[in-house]
Amino acid sequence: MINVGIYDEHKIMARGLQMILSQVSDFDVLFFTDSKAKLNECIKNRSLHVLVINFHDTSIRNMNLIIQLSLANPKTKLLIISYDTSEDTILKIVKSKAKGFLGRDASQKDVIEAIYTLRNGFDYFNNSINKMVLNQYINDYDNHRMTESEIENLSERQIEILKFWGKSYSNQEIADELFISVRTVESHKNHIMQKLKLKSTVELVKFSIKNNIIEI
Repeated sequence: MINVGIYDEHKIMARGLQMILSQVSDFDVLFFTDSKAKLNECIKNRSLHVLVINFHDTSIRNMNLIIQLSLANPKTKLLIISYDTSEDTILKIVKSKAKGFLGRDASQKDVIEAIYTLRNGFDYFNNSINKMVLNQYINDYDNHRMTESEIENLSERQIEILKFWGKSYSNQEIADELFISVRTVESHKNHIMQKLKLKSTVELVKFSIKNNIIEI
């Protein structure tokens, strides 16, 4: 069972998200709140796996909230949903301690997939992290280029999956294209990251761009 919490400053939105997620048999929605003051109290002493935060603005105060919640609750993965999908906002969220991000175009299916992905130990960023953002963010990434031996350590299937990620395919879409299960896709992702000693999906995509596995 995946324990989920929900925060949205608009109560009706928080309630709506709670109703959607409660329909998933694997999810246990422990709370939903529209009160920032009560949020820490709601999280305290609970085994919370994923906290979904729906922001209607990305002020400095809200960005600080992400960092504060992450530091205070390191075992809880933060999934941010934001109506603001500007390049600057996405970069701020990527650089914050949030582990997942969805834009205003996200569907119910995207939210559910993101929660599963975060619970399985991976970051989740959808199409809102576009090519321009990756181009800018990759400039600060100082990892080495792959050697031939490191490339050989990746199987053809793993490289194939990397290329699909570069095209912003979701785990489910990759699974459908390759006729494998979502669990197998996530397993490949885990093995790739272990081989390359990377810590997040964002780093993985940046690394792949820099080493010409995927093109932008």
